[in-house]
Amino acid sequence: MRRTLLLLRASSSTHFLPPCPPSSYTNVGSSSKASSFQSTSTFTSNSRWAGVTNSLPPPEWVEPFHDVSDVISSPQRFDPSPWVPQILNLLDGSPQMEHDLDSYCRKFLIKLSPNFVAYVLKSDNLRGNPETAVRFFTWASKQHKYHHKLECYVCLIEVLCSCGDLDNVRCVVVELKNMNFLMNSNAANSLVKSFGSVGMVEELLWVWRGMKENGIEPSLYTYNFLMNGLVNSMFIESAERVFEVMEGGKIVPDIVTYNTMIKGYCKAGKMKKAMERFRSMKERNVDADKITYMTLMQGCYSEGDFDTCLSLYQEMREKGIEVPSHAYSLVINGLCKGGKCVVGFSVFENMIQKGCKANVANYTALIDSYAKCGCIEEAMKLFERMKNDGLEPDGVTYGVIVNGLCKSGRLEEAMEYFQFCQDSGMADNAMMYSSLMDGLGKAGRVDEAERLFEKMIQKGCPPDSYCYNALIDALTKCGKTEEALALFERMDAEGCDQTVYTYTMLIDGLFKEHRNEEALKLWDMMIDKGITPTAASFRALSIGLCLSGKVARACKILDDLAPMGVIPETAFEDMINVLCKAGRVKEACKLADGIVDRGREIPGKIRTVLINALRKTGNGDLAMKLMHSKIGIGYDRWGSVKKRVKFRLLVDI
Repeated sequence: MRRTLLLLRASSSTHFLPPCPPSSYTNVGSSSKASSFQSTSTFTSNSRWAGVTNSLPPPEWVEPFHDVSDVISSPQRFDPSPWVPQILNLLDGSPQMEHDLDSYCRKFLIKLSPNFVAYVLKSDNLRGNPETAVRFFTWASKQHKYHHKLECYVCLIEVLCSCGDLDNVRCVVVELKNMNFLMNSNAANSLVKSFGSVGMVEELLWVWRGMKENGIEPSLYTYNFLMNGLVNSMFIESAERVFEVMEGGKIVPDIVTYNTMIKGYCKAGKMKKAMERFRSMKERNVDADKITYMTLMQGCYSEGDFDTCLSLYQEMREKGIEVPSHAYSLVINGLCKGGKCVVGFSVFENMIQKGCKANVANYTALIDSYAKCGCIEEAMKLFERMKNDGLEPDGVTYGVIVNGLCKSGRLEEAMEYFQFCQDSGMADNAMMYSSLMDGLGKAGRVDEAERLFEKMIQKGCPPDSYCYNALIDALTKCGKTEEALALFERMDAEGCDQTVYTYTMLIDGLFKEHRNEEALKLWDMMIDKGITPTAASFRALSIGLCLSGKVARACKILDDLAPMGVIPETAFEDMINVLCKAGRVKEACKLADGIVDRGREIPGKIRTVLINALRKTGNGDLAMKLMHSKIGIGYDRWGSVKKRVKFRLLVDI
């Protein structure tokens, strides 16, 4: 009867006036979050219950469910205890939270059982509040003759992991290991899920060993969360071994297992293995879902494999799998980056037809791709359509518009859009400035480009390497090499990266002014800084050296590039072409002989290159002579000696 009265009082009470706490009570809530969790070895204080007089009955343990099977005829039924909402109402995270809990429990002569504590820890009220959960867990452990059950620790770990509070998770795990609880299936599954979600591999493997020691057979659920934890921590090979165990065991991988393994391969950049695993799904009668395709498409996009990204999208459509908006964006952006603006636009239209709303990024990618393909009119039409659809262009959109107009020679229009951005208070965009400076430089308006550069700095927009390179290119092409070199030094002083393109422009400019040694010093500086030369940079160097009569040095530098993995395919062709264009046919023939003698190229290819070079430079008679002779590919005999007919014979006769 006393128990029933207590339950009725608890269920009908909406608020109360807690009595003052005993003087021996210490407010746990005032401590910091990091130190809020305490060892349960210290949770044996009885001071809170010392004030209870002997005339009152001892406090009773309350459970999270109330057994009402004795008052109904239906099978056994458990309803939530009326104490649960009362306790949850007290877990407000306030400084006096523990005091309020003490007062309430003393008032109604109750203690919270381990089952009750675990149930409360699993509630939505504490799901996103790890500090309150730890404080409640700590408070509960201080109840008289109370000991946490395994489920209490499991529920607290679940709350902490869901919030990413790993420091407190580790503290709880240390104590849990010391308690030597007998692991059960439900606890193991929950712990594997929690540790797997945050990638705590050491703790994950500890649970796994506990399952083996206690004879708990892992379920598909357990395997999947174990795999997820290994993948999240980038233990891809370990995840792969677990997957192989599943393939050869009773519990076979399902779609979640495959998706997890594919996600791991994609995160590790092993796209070939990811695709192999994807194709093997069909053999195992596992149907790929939206997540499978999205994971693979994201991986292919990151690797720059836009063709595979497109084929996966088409496969989704053929199978009738819903294509999410992010998948459309990946395909559109990939096609646009690959210069396939027409196909990208087709996917864009299909996206609209399927009810997916286009965003600013989709339009911007298409506008940029059309502009770079030289279709500026189509780009401008898309720009107008974007605004008509109610989408506001951002700084990136205006940047690609300005860049496209500059590349198309419509400099004045580009300046108008730039001014509009300035007047509307849009944030300064380095891309816009570099595009305008490049356009002004190509139009010969170098002074305006320089003024724009200084204006950019004055407005607080730091120039990037593109801005510097645009201005350096303009200066070198108009013969202002000294100013370009000064800008190069300024780049270095301001910590802006000097790219291979920066060096290429300056080397080309110095050679044109016959400052060969300075150009070679810049080349050596570039190599010393670890900047890998490109075919374009070597072309600038080799052309300069060939025109200055240093063909042998160009060949030596070319040989030095091979160990660096830089092998310009058209290097010799470029050198022969420039020599023929300069009227130095004899040197071109000598270079051709050297290439063949050292076995760098087959004679037939060099012969074709030289014929084409002679023809393009107006030396048709020599081209015909070479074509109808056995020079380069034939042999002459001097007794028993067989010698190749040299290219230099073309000019020696």
